[in-house]
Amino acid sequence: MTTVHEIAALLPEPAELRAHLRALAVLEGTICGDPRSASYTFDPAWGPGVEAALMENGSGDEFSVLFSPAGVLIRGFDHESRMSPYGTDDGQTWPGVVDEVPAVLRPLLEQPAFRDEGLGLTRVTACLWRETGDTAWRTGSAIDFPSDNADPDGSDFLFGLLTDRSAEAVQDHFEEDYERPVPLDAVRHVLAGHALTPAVVTALNPNILSESVLLHRIAAHPEVAAYLAGDGEFDIARTDPIEPIALPNGLPVEPVAGCNAGGTHYLCGPAVPGVPRPVLYTDSEGRASLIAESLAEALTLAIVLPSWHDALAGFRPPALNSDYLQDHPDHPAVRDRLLAALRLPPATDQDVLTRLLTTAPRTTPDGFLPHLVDEEDSEFDPMFRRVAP
Repeated sequence: MTTVHEIAALLPEPAELRAHLRALAVLEGTICGDPRSASYTFDPAWGPGVEAALMENGSGDEFSVLFSPAGVLIRGFDHESRMSPYGTDDGQTWPGVVDEVPAVLRPLLEQPAFRDEGLGLTRVTACLWRETGDTAWRTGSAIDFPSDNADPDGSDFLFGLLTDRSAEAVQDHFEEDYERPVPLDAVRHVLAGHALTPAVVTALNPNILSESVLLHRIAAHPEVAAYLAGDGEFDIARTDPIEPIALPNGLPVEPVAGCNAGGTHYLCGPAVPGVPRPVLYTDSEGRASLIAESLAEALTLAIVLPSWHDALAGFRPPALNSDYLQDHPDHPAVRDRLLAALRLPPATDQDVLTRLLTTAPRTTPDGFLPHLVDEEDSEFDPMFRRVAP
């Protein structure tokens, strides 16, 4: 028999548990493509001073892990358990499950979100807690569990990914839930606390950042389209370059966006489903550079670092982007809103700068420095300038 008593011995320290729950929410939100429909979610502002990790499987089973200054409270509810208040003779919480919850944590248990107000009961079959400064997880000490069930309170079923936190267990869970492969390396990346990258997002959900889906999202979101057409210099309505170009490596190019200054963004290579194409930018002065390894990266660059042209010319933080931020102090909030609208992973100035400075040097040696079609001696000049350490 497995009960909360066994689970308590397997749970990690609160900080590790919090990080793991956040990672589960990030993973599933990416795998399913819409965090609002995920079973695992994490709300850092669930209540005053309270963060909430929530799980609802859509079949009536759920748990909540609430992190507060007073400590952590874990509430689980297995709707088929004999210990469910819906199944008891008196319609009350099973004796001993919550009787010993400390007074400082009891308000977390009695939140309206966890109560059936019509019947006046809290949905709970399993409960654990840990006050701030405590050295172990606590449970009710005098619970008389039904003896005819290997998982009487549902804790083994509900908290499986909290006790076995291995990447393999998490991978197996989401592959079973979504009935498709989930790359183990991508799971490990997220569980380790690393930031999402477009490559990891694409590995977890090949369609979420596909070129066609991203272009559709831009067209369907006026704020995103307006920003990209203006400050982002990535106007998807401008796909008519001044002059046709060709690449030394022979890859085809497809204009995908333009800017007010006469520049053009190209997707390089044949359009193959699931295969990202690098993005080349050419300006009106006969200069060019690779700027991203995919459309998702190029959009992230345009949103996060609108002064990326200066980075290619040698500018580095703190001067890089400083003038733009001075004129647009709300840019961090706008950035986060636009990335979320496109389902792009969060990114910082340094994240996108590092990617840009890794990609741009490939322009010439990898055959991406273009020339004008059918014109001799018409090779573009590279935009990227190396900066001495």
